[in-house]
Amino acid sequence: MDGSIESRVSHEVDNWLRWLPRWRPGTHRGRTRLCRQCFGSPVVGAAGLDTDVPHAVQHAMAMRMKLVIDASVDEYTELNLPLLSRELRLTEERKAAHAYRPAEGLEPEFKGLDLDPPPAPDEPYLFTFGELAQADDADGHPAPPQPPLTVEEKAMIRAELKLADDFATLVGRRVCAELELHRERIRRAVADFVEPQVQALLADLDSSLDFR
Repeated sequence: MDGSIESRVSHEVDNWLRWLPRWRPGTHRGRTRLCRQCFGSPVVGAAGLDTDVPHAVQHAMAMRMKLVIDASVDEYTELNLPLLSRELRLTEERKAAHAYRPAEGLEPEFKGLDLDPPPAPDEPYLFTFGELAQADDADGHPAPPQPPLTVEEKAMIRAELKLADDFATLVGRRVCAELELHRERIRRAVADFVEPQVQALLADLDSSLDFR
């Protein structure tokens, strides 16, 4: 795939469109807190998904665009920000020392969501994914500590972090601008695959209320 923002956005929108026909409304209880990835997201707004669209559909798009932004920032960091790149690499090596990471390797539409739904009253879980991950962290063998950063290195990393943040903001704006060009086919897909299911749920709800 071409490394340009335009081609990456188009590629991930294509992937989202292939996923959307498989989407089904959730039957479990709703989220107990707002999704920080989606609430007020300019990406969700640029895609035209910010009004009357289920959260799972928004989240799948937001996470795919996050892949585009993260990939661009990673490339920029690797080429231009050596100290920050080194610290990120060491962080990944420390994470790799743990055997069980339930949040890793998920499809984009599931990344960033709660690993465990809230338990029902008086029906606690025997175990949760979060507890298993914590247990693995406690039992794992930590990587050897690295020598402390000098004052100059800390200042340089702060400066490189600022550059990385500025670049991420720039890429995010370009992603949003490009995503707006795909609004029409996104809108058609929502009308074809999402709205009928939402209307069916509402009809079922009306029937249930009438029956009572």
